[in-house]
Amino acid sequence: MTVDLERVSECNCSICRKKGYLHAIVRPAAFELLSGEVDLATYTFNTGVAKHRFCRYCGVQSFYVPRSDPDKIDVNVRCLEGVDLRALRVVQFDGQHWEEAMARGDER
Repeated sequence: MTVDLERVSECNCSICRKKGYLHAIVRPAAFELLSGEVDLATYTFNTGVAKHRFCRYCGVQSFYVPRSDPDKIDVNVRCLEGVDLRALRVVQFDGQHWEEAMARGDER
């Protein structure tokens, strides 16, 4: 995967908060799943646009197709090896009020 980690986001919606997700949204061309495709399951809720992919054995969710950008992949930076999480600039996103945040143009 090729991603610029200059800025990642942290969403306060219930699913992201409980999973501890740190978001980096990338184009599909910048994402490559190296193994485990057959071990993935998909969870959807509410509008059904977001496709939350997770390991059917351990439950870890390392990426998903986000509702805000259904043509991209949202990677959980916490699942990337070799990343110093303390060095990241984390921007807060108000996912509890998703529609209003998107209408304001808040960045994810």
